[in-house]
Amino acid sequence: MQIRILAGLSLASFMLSAQSLPEMRMLPAEMRGSAVDGDKVGSSGLAGVHTKVLFGDPSKAGFYSILLFVPAHTTIQAHAHRDDRMATVVTGSWYFGYGDHFDARSLKKLPPGSVYSEPGARNHFARTDKDEVVVQISAYGPTDTRYFNPADEPKAAR
Repeated sequence: MQIRILAGLSLASFMLSAQSLPEMRMLPAEMRGSAVDGDKVGSSGLAGVHTKVLFGDPSKAGFYSILLFVPAHTTIQAHAHRDDRMATVVTGSWYFGYGDHFDARSLKKLPPGSVYSEPGARNHFARTDKDEVVVQISAYGPTDTRYFNPADEPKAAR
C-alpha cells in the first residue's frame, strides 16, 4: 500500500513538473555498473559514498531522484537535509536511525524493499554491515547535507 502511495505521489509530482521523464529500465547489476556522479549532492559526502542522479537536479528546485551507493562497513554520523525525502532500500541491509548523535542501539535494520523518510531538518544517521547498500531517494530540491556536529563533516566536503 505504501509503495502505491509513493508511486502515486511520484507520478503526480512529474505531472506538475516542467521536466520530462525519460524512459528508464535498470536491473540491479546495471545500477551498480553505471557511472556515478562526482559531486555527491544529496549524499553524506563521505569518501566511497556515491550518487547517481536518475532524474532532475538535487542542487536545484524541483523533483529529483537519486541512487545512493554506500560501501560495506560505513558509518554515517548524524546529519540533516533541508528537504523532505522518501527512500527505498534497493540492495543490502541499511541500518538507519533518527537523532542528533549516532546511537547504534537505535538503529533499525532495513532490508531490501524497506522504505523510510528523512524529514527536512531532522537529524538521522546510518551504518552498513558486510554488504554495500543501494538506496533510492526522491524529493523536491534543492537539497544539502549539514552535520549536527561540524567535526563529523567529511574533510573533502569542507
